[in-house]
Amino acid sequence: MNIGIFTDTYYPQVSGVATSIKTLRDQLESRGNHVYIFTTTDPKVPSGEYEKNIFRFTSIPFISFTDRRIAIRGLFRAYQVAKELQLDIVHTQTEFSMGWIGKFVAKNLGIPCIHTYHTMYEDYLHYVARGKLLKPRHVKQMSRSFCYHMTGIIAPSDRVLTTLEGYGIKSPIAVIPTGVSLQKFQAPVRIDVRKKYQISPQRPLILTLSRLAYEKDIDRLIAALPKVCAMESDLLLMIVGDGPAREDLEKQVNDLKMQSHVIFTGEISNEQVADYYHAADLFVSTSVSESQGLTYIEALASGLRVVTTHSPYTDRLLNDQDFGVVFDNLHALPELIVKYLKMSQKPISQTKLTPKLAKISAEDFGKRVLNFYQDCQVMYEKAKEANHSSEVG
Repeated sequence: MNIGIFTDTYYPQVSGVATSIKTLRDQLESRGNHVYIFTTTDPKVPSGEYEKNIFRFTSIPFISFTDRRIAIRGLFRAYQVAKELQLDIVHTQTEFSMGWIGKFVAKNLGIPCIHTYHTMYEDYLHYVARGKLLKPRHVKQMSRSFCYHMTGIIAPSDRVLTTLEGYGIKSPIAVIPTGVSLQKFQAPVRIDVRKKYQISPQRPLILTLSRLAYEKDIDRLIAALPKVCAMESDLLLMIVGDGPAREDLEKQVNDLKMQSHVIFTGEISNEQVADYYHAADLFVSTSVSESQGLTYIEALASGLRVVTTHSPYTDRLLNDQDFGVVFDNLHALPELIVKYLKMSQKPISQTKLTPKLAKISAEDFGKRVLNFYQDCQVMYEKAKEANHSSEVG
């Protein structure tokens, strides 16, 4: 099958969406399919540099979200390229520029168009005019407009499914969480992270890893730190990533006089991520904006327990206390962190973990998406036949 993935975000950009697309591409290609990425230009990729099966389109930074890009031209070029490649299916991964280009290509080639709805935009409205310009109703209108006439939609979680159904979107929707490469997170450590940051092997280390954006609510974790340190005086929090909230987070740490208990590593390469999980004793996230939360399953794949906020997704993921715990009330967070730090002295039961990981593996993810493609191709052809019959009649 020849598959065109249309996205505004791809490597070398660092994001959950870019990781999801890379994982999907690898899995589809491992099954003998041909995958072509249609994406935006990136300052980190020299103009004209050859990238196998990647086509980049002139872009500019996105408004109020400058580390993301939006294409400003390329509609007909994308169509010509897709036609020459004889695409069988288009899979869009954004509701913006490259997504609309993908819809145009699919319609004019007469092939199915599938969409993955990654982002809960209502959690990001503060990026545009500090939330004074765009409202939730605008997100609903935008989402309905983009998803109209989609052959099928992939929701990474039940939360996304519920949101799309609430918007009144009628296209067939399949819940398919992104999987992770188990081999990547179970491979031998290449970088001794504790040695790199001069952290003793005995020091309790908790990790949070994400883009440092306001909607990730890392400030809630930092706010809980003094109470955690009152119970675990030698505790260290490692915050991995970079983003617009970093300066405010660093100020919060200073105001709380927690500098000796926090390390900001900045952005790290995707190839190093697994080593950071392996260096930690516990993974903690206080975000309430995740549509899925790839970091949770990356942590589990690394053998790391997780403490995070309650959601239907995390409730199912952490359905055994040996994997971790969810919380509703922030007041409970310090004691839960200390409790699970003590549990970290004993590894997670492999008898329990192995079947859990099989369900969140990249292999299972790729298989389910490919099956959905095939179902959508059948639905698309049936719809074409029905339309043809009604026109003839």
